[in-house]
Amino acid sequence: MTTLETCPGCGARFPASDGPVHAYMTSSPGCWAAFGQVLAAEYSDVRLAAIHRLSVDAYAVQHPGDGSRSAIQSVGLHLARLMLELETPLAPARANDMMRRMAAHKASLVELDPPARFTVTVADVAPHAGTAGHADAVKRWAASAFADWRAHHAYIRAWAKEALG
Repeated sequence: MTTLETCPGCGARFPASDGPVHAYMTSSPGCWAAFGQVLAAEYSDVRLAAIHRLSVDAYAVQHPGDGSRSAIQSVGLHLARLMLELETPLAPARANDMMRRMAAHKASLVELDPPARFTVTVADVAPHAGTAGHADAVKRWAASAFADWRAHHAYIRAWAKEALG
């Protein structure tokens, strides 16, 4: 029987394993490995380039980290880019440009309390990595990840507006 462990970031369950994790995004090795599968598929298929940032943003906001300044800024910036990509919507390159502009103001971001649970996680996306359903799974994940942070949407919108001038 495979022992499962709960990811301390997103709450998804993965087979227990030893392995690398991100430096400040709190995750289990199994979760980090699943994210690696998603990224590998996106890096190897040019058709998935347009949704790659959604994957990065969704993962980042679901692994809010260790309370360090880097972790706080990561959550805020990735929530802001998800907002831009999902609500505007902007082309990925334009959203990246705006994120770079916002990053100049990242020191003003405050720590946000994460949701109690996340509805869709990388565990739901990894089985679709590299398949015809990959992009749709990532889009559902990103929309869900942003929606799960709804308690902080007003703050992120106001912060982004100020940061973008």
